[in-house]
Amino acid sequence: MHPAERVLLGPGPSPVPQRVLRALAAPTLGHLDPQYLTIMDEVCELLRQVFRTRNALTFPVSGTGMAGMECAAVNLVEPGDEVIVGVNGVFGTRMKDVMERCGAVVHALEAPWGETFTNEQVAAAFAAHPKARLLGIVHAETSTGAHQPLEGLAAIARSHGALLLVDAVTSLGGHELRVDDWEIDAIYSGTQKCLSCPPGLSPVSFGPRALARMDARKTKVQSWYLDVSMLRKYYSGGGGGRVYHHTAPINMTYALHEALTIVLEEGLEARIARHAAMHQRLRRGLEALGLRYVPSRSLHTLNCIRIPDGADDAGVRRRLLEEYGIEIGAGLGPMAGKAWRIGLMGHGATVRNVDLVLAALGNCLNRPAASA
Repeated sequence: MHPAERVLLGPGPSPVPQRVLRALAAPTLGHLDPQYLTIMDEVCELLRQVFRTRNALTFPVSGTGMAGMECAAVNLVEPGDEVIVGVNGVFGTRMKDVMERCGAVVHALEAPWGETFTNEQVAAAFAAHPKARLLGIVHAETSTGAHQPLEGLAAIARSHGALLLVDAVTSLGGHELRVDDWEIDAIYSGTQKCLSCPPGLSPVSFGPRALARMDARKTKVQSWYLDVSMLRKYYSGGGGGRVYHHTAPINMTYALHEALTIVLEEGLEARIARHAAMHQRLRRGLEALGLRYVPSRSLHTLNCIRIPDGADDAGVRRRLLEEYGIEIGAGLGPMAGKAWRIGLMGHGATVRNVDLVLAALGNCLNRPAASA
């Protein structure tokens, strides 16, 4: 087994630094070993700093970003609850599906793929559905590259007694995100995007209002594995009183510890500025090639561009992979065959990678493939 070294510039995973890979190879401890619990506590504290929150219940769910989505849904929603979900891409659609599987009555707030929602549209949705107990919205819609503004949404939700749940899988560590300042009640992300850690953990954070909602549940959480009433007894920290729940992915915790340390060594503000600068560099180059962006408000971390007329979608992506070792993403859903997705996340958001993908893509578009 000898995996090739790729330049990962797709929608995820992102390139992983050697420091993080070395951390994965550290000796495995038991999941209740005092030394491991100390490391796990440190990871939770590092996550609080990256999320910019003081929420005590901030921890990495054992599973990818979708496990974080399910964890939030199954704990915050009971059968019959009305919820509003913003649907403007694959992951808003997926959140709606997950909520419905929890027994919720979901009112979809819809926008064209590539567009975002205004606060006025959200307020109108609550006016139409005043019994909604939760607003779920995607901060960084990975399928379209759309960047959803979050400020002011919590005030709208709270005025109706609802919680604000945010999907930050493709924004945590790469875009401005302030859980406490923006009064976000619950949030989830993934390790394999802007944190530049392998996939396998989903950082989550639950605020006081979310915990109060969980404590007031009338029904059992439908997922035993993701039941926060039990998970919090394992992740609560502080030394003693740990209650075994499951065997945590020990070495992935080491990797996340190192990845978060790298994030904070760079500094959140500097890291966010780096992502913005690399996005602008890429955007200038793509537009010089005659390529147009799908979203009107683009993420820095995920660049979704329209495939030009006459270009061979799969053929170009195959050449990028085979000739240059570069991975970019295809379009999803209605964007399949119509868009490419170029990720500039974490360790991958560099001048070298931007200039490399621009040169390679330009060659693929303007030069025929070499004959066999």
